[in-house]
Amino acid sequence: MPDYYEVLQVHTRAEPEVIRAAYRILARKYHPDHGGDPRRMIALNDAWDVLGDPARRAAYDASRVAAAPGQPPAPAVGADDSAQRTPATNAAPPETSHAGPPPGRPSGTVLDFGRYAGWSLGEIARHDLDYLEWLQRATFGRRLRTEIEALVSQRRPRDAAAAVANQDWRGRPRG
Repeated sequence: MPDYYEVLQVHTRAEPEVIRAAYRILARKYHPDHGGDPRRMIALNDAWDVLGDPARRAAYDASRVAAAPGQPPAPAVGADDSAQRTPATNAAPPETSHAGPPPGRPSGTVLDFGRYAGWSLGEIARHDLDYLEWLQRATFGRRLRTEIEALVSQRRPRDAAAAVANQDWRGRPRG
C-alpha cells in the first residue's frame, strides 16, 4: 500500500485544509490535460480519496499503526504536542523537513505542515520572517494570523530602525 501522506507531500498530522491545498496544487501540476503524468495523477486521486474523507483517513491511519508495530501512534490532528516535548529543554522532537529540526526555544503554535513542520511560530520568526508573512497571507494560515501579526510587528520595527540607522541625511544608504 502506498503512503498517501508521501504522495500528497504532507505531514501525517496535517489538517484537512492543508491536505486539500496540497492535493489541488499537485493535481494542477500533474494533470494529464496539462502535460502531467497520468500515473502520478491516479496516485494523487487515490490519496485524496482516502485522506480527504475523515472516516477513511481514520481507518487508513489505524492501518498504518497496525502495519508498523513498535511505532508510537501519531497524535490526532490539532492535538497539543506539549506531551512530546522533553522536560529538560522543552524542545519539540526533531522532525525531518526541508528546514531541518527546529532550533529550540519554541514559542507559540507549532506547525504540522510545510517546510517548517515541527517548528513553533516564534522559532520561524527568528529564522525566516518572510515565510511567516507569506503564511499570514495564505488561506490555510488564517487561523494563525493574529499570532503571526504580533510576531511580525515585533520583528519588523527592529529591521526598520536598522535600515534608518544605515541611511545618510538624504535617506540614501550609507556606502
